[in-house]
Amino acid sequence: VGLNNIKETDFVNVTIQSLMRVTPLRNFFLIPENYRHCKSPLVHRFGDLTRKIWHARNFKGQVSPHEFLQAVMKASKKRFRIGVQSNPVEFMSWLLNTLHSDLRNTKKNTSIIYECFQGELEVVKEIPKNTISGNDQNTEKGSDGGDDHDNITTETSRMPFLMLGLDLPPPPLFKDVMEKNIIPQVPLFNILKKFDGETVTEVVRPHVARMRYRVTRLPKYMILHMRRFTKNNFFVEKNPTLVNFPVKNLELKDYIPLPTPKENEKLRSKYDLIANIVHDGKPEGGFYRVFVQRKSEELWYEMQDLHVSETLPQMVALSETYMQIYEQQQ
Repeated sequence: VGLNNIKETDFVNVTIQSLMRVTPLRNFFLIPENYRHCKSPLVHRFGDLTRKIWHARNFKGQVSPHEFLQAVMKASKKRFRIGVQSNPVEFMSWLLNTLHSDLRNTKKNTSIIYECFQGELEVVKEIPKNTISGNDQNTEKGSDGGDDHDNITTETSRMPFLMLGLDLPPPPLFKDVMEKNIIPQVPLFNILKKFDGETVTEVVRPHVARMRYRVTRLPKYMILHMRRFTKNNFFVEKNPTLVNFPVKNLELKDYIPLPTPKENEKLRSKYDLIANIVHDGKPEGGFYRVFVQRKSEELWYEMQDLHVSETLPQMVALSETYMQIYEQQQ
């Protein structure tokens, strides 16, 4: 079912269409009794919208997310609003966190959102104590397991996550002989290495540090987003690198070390793609569309606001993917 684009609201539409493919989340919101006690208008509007989209005998072939958008505008204090293009990654993150805090069970701090999307990372942070230029060699030696550990503070922490951000390799600066832009490609597995517990990610904010990430708990539904947009002082740049990813059977344990499961549990590390959000066009403008899978027929559909068309799984993998939702195979 297509969604009306009210004015520059395609970033909301693609997010909703993706979330509607998450079965437990959809089932929870289809039954109003599940959140009757909740006072948040956002939760109830999201529930109404879910029921409209999944209504079997809907009179019209489209659904308008207008009331939901008004609730979003109010709840986000106009951070997301009609007529202003925003980013689906930021919107998804805000929406999941807001729905969670509105729905959560205060004793256990759980909600349907956390049950679907929450995983856990182990973060090892190495902070050089003195960042004077003369000491650069020491810091390097220390972090590679050398003898000099005095200059580095190491902090290890566990961090829950709802989505994982992947960094794309920088695009080449020069054009080739034919004066055409070479569009670089990168396999998903290369950029997943960020979470293998060994690859170092340099961060500058809030202070210079070297980070290593390892996944300690996998979520049922894994949201990945590719960091395509970078802001510098003058304008927003978009990285055009294509990411090659499998639509079915993404096997994580081949690429990143995973926690050993408990005695009677099975390690579920295979994922299938269920939604893929794509950005087309220039970084400041452009528009979003989404590929979603209809499970009952195993067919893929491309959706852009009101346009819904069937497509081939091969086409899904050819696009400039921006955000994906993978479902764990049970």
